[in-house]
Amino acid sequence: MVFSSLIFLFLFLPLFLAVYYIVPKSWRSPVILVGGCIFYAWWRVDFLLLIMGVTFWNYVIADRIVKNDAEIGRRRWMQLGVAGNLVTLGIFKYLNFGVDSLNAALEASGMNTIEALKFILPIGISFHIFQCISFLIDIYRGEAHPPKKLRDFLAFMTLFPQLIAGPVLRYKDLEDQFTSRTHTPEKFAEGAYRFMTGFAKKVLIADTVAPLVDKTFALEDPTMADAWLGALAYTVQLYFDFSGYSDMAIGLGLMMGFRFMENFNFPYISRSITEFWRRWHISLSTWLRDYLYIPLGGNRKGTRRTYINLFLTMLLGGLWHGANWTFIIWGAWHGGILAIERFVNSLKTESRQVIEPVKDLALMVFTFFLVIMGWVMFRAENVTQALKFYKSMFAGATAGLSEEISWQVTGAATTALIVGYILIFGMPLLEKKLNFNIKETRNVWIHSGAIGLFVIAVMKLGAQSYSPFLYFQF
Repeated sequence: MVFSSLIFLFLFLPLFLAVYYIVPKSWRSPVILVGGCIFYAWWRVDFLLLIMGVTFWNYVIADRIVKNDAEIGRRRWMQLGVAGNLVTLGIFKYLNFGVDSLNAALEASGMNTIEALKFILPIGISFHIFQCISFLIDIYRGEAHPPKKLRDFLAFMTLFPQLIAGPVLRYKDLEDQFTSRTHTPEKFAEGAYRFMTGFAKKVLIADTVAPLVDKTFALEDPTMADAWLGALAYTVQLYFDFSGYSDMAIGLGLMMGFRFMENFNFPYISRSITEFWRRWHISLSTWLRDYLYIPLGGNRKGTRRTYINLFLTMLLGGLWHGANWTFIIWGAWHGGILAIERFVNSLKTESRQVIEPVKDLALMVFTFFLVIMGWVMFRAENVTQALKFYKSMFAGATAGLSEEISWQVTGAATTALIVGYILIFGMPLLEKKLNFNIKETRNVWIHSGAIGLFVIAVMKLGAQSYSPFLYFQF
């Protein structure tokens, strides 16, 4: 089940919220648990058993960590729990990739290939495993308290707004909210507003430019215009798809009394890749910082090690996104740039002047260019396709749009693309000039506009084919 579906909007969500608010507060965690199980099982019941099995595994390991008095024993239980999570992720997400890569090498060497079982990737397994790992590490560090009630922990792990595509929530940030959270009309209204705006971003913009992206990346030999149009369209699609999902998840959480962390903060106006990762998928970037970069040594073990740690963190972050060389290269791309930026910044004096507006704009444009180049590799089916796409972008034999793409440039797609970029670059300037936050505003006219866009998006959803969220594959 997905948020952008009629069955979710008009059956599951109303029934869930009705039951959630009718039952006594002490029963709301079980309602969340049952609702999350139904939501996930709508896809496949067998993988719900996997999710629940992983959840129980981490609950038992956390209990052993807490009850062990010896430091070495606590550490070993934590390591065992993390290893179990990584093995699960490795089997279901990376085993196929490893076998296929090995077989490609064996075949190239003229040797016999090996046969292995093919595993289906469970939806949201990466997000679930990351939450479990942070839970165990926080319990070990003493930064989170052991769950007082099993039902609250199960409810956290099956909280359907973030169950399959994030944000990457941490138990320590929500544990207090499971024991004490407020339910007010104002909070519910704020959540409904966030949900509607996210829904409109997904359906009216991301889904409208999606056919353009799919067609351009499917071309065998795109023209220069085809390639740039596809890259620019995908940049819009991915942002509005994933940030739209995050807005919906945050909104649903508010409607249930929870307040999740923000996941996006106008990332495309960044003036460096370092800043970009402070604004893009914030829950993931902070997770990678706290549970990978810092444990690797962060910047505490010398300059050279700092560069290596930055690179490795983003390399593994790329691998987290998918079992494909394209994601590994994308992670290496960002990791390499982060290391270079840190080196360049180390050469600057502390008394440097404030960046002039022209230089500020130039840095933003250059950073945006670097991000787009990374997105091409991120979107491509394989490295060969990505390299062909890069070649077309910079050395295409034909400059204009091909016939295959020309008919895809409809009025709706063009409008969605233009509006997308206006919002990407115009909204942060408008917020700064007017000194308000569009996500937190209570302006009646803005809320009324959100309702209107939501109605239009629902009408469009009823007429279009199924379009899953892009981050479901991770």
